[in-house]
Amino acid sequence: MTSTHKQSDPSEEKNPTTEKQSARGSASAVQSVDRAVSVLEILARHGEAGVTEIADELDVHKSTAFRLLGVLENRGLVAQAKDRGKYYLGAGVLRLAGAAAVRLDISQEGVPVCRELADELGETVNIAVLDDDAAVNIMQARGTASVTAQNWLGRRTPLHATSSGKVLLAHMPPTLREGILARPLPRFTERTITGASMLRAELEAVVEQGYGLTSEELELGLAAVAAPIRAHDGKVIASISVSGPVYRLNMDRLPELAKRTVAAGAELSRRMGYGF
Repeated sequence: MTSTHKQSDPSEEKNPTTEKQSARGSASAVQSVDRAVSVLEILARHGEAGVTEIADELDVHKSTAFRLLGVLENRGLVAQAKDRGKYYLGAGVLRLAGAAAVRLDISQEGVPVCRELADELGETVNIAVLDDDAAVNIMQARGTASVTAQNWLGRRTPLHATSSGKVLLAHMPPTLREGILARPLPRFTERTITGASMLRAELEAVVEQGYGLTSEELELGLAAVAAPIRAHDGKVIASISVSGPVYRLNMDRLPELAKRTVAAGAELSRRMGYGF
């Protein structure tokens, strides 16, 4: 009589030892992150501290504290005073804090500007900032004509296929921009620009005319215009865009939309300290 008992597949069997090791590894990684954050908090409280002081506050061996400090120092988050041997918060913390502050300031200052532009034009208005190799929308206001429009808030969108992305890409440091243009550029519609030479020419036009455009390059039926937002030092830190369906954002209406979007970008730049 043939047995119907199914033999277990060794590849499907769970290995308790492996699972325990994985769990221990995950717990250890979380603990290391927690300790690294604690180091930053200790230095924020004391201004500077030595390895022994940090180890005592963390209740860990000096070698553990030294390893944590080494990793943070390599990332620029802490630095060491060579004459005293003590550690203090590095410039990397200022960079991160500055990025967070910029987003917060733009969000706060952008509320009335975005609301006014959305009410005036009746379309969706977004503010986007650079997030590695994408644009992320940090604020949105909807006009009366865009009540059924999709929500772009918090979305990361490709730089080469959006008006905001083109503005950010056009004003990026050349080395970083060329690094992005050297990669394959995904195609989203038949109108997406995927050639580096063609995109490079368009980015030059963005700088020259003061705004960026897209028409059905990310999604069919969607068009947008965007303008730069500058910090007090003139650096482009964000973009403001107006988007809507192509039958409303057509060539006849484009000059008006571009003019108002550029003006809104200039107003937000003024609020961020540019031009004083």
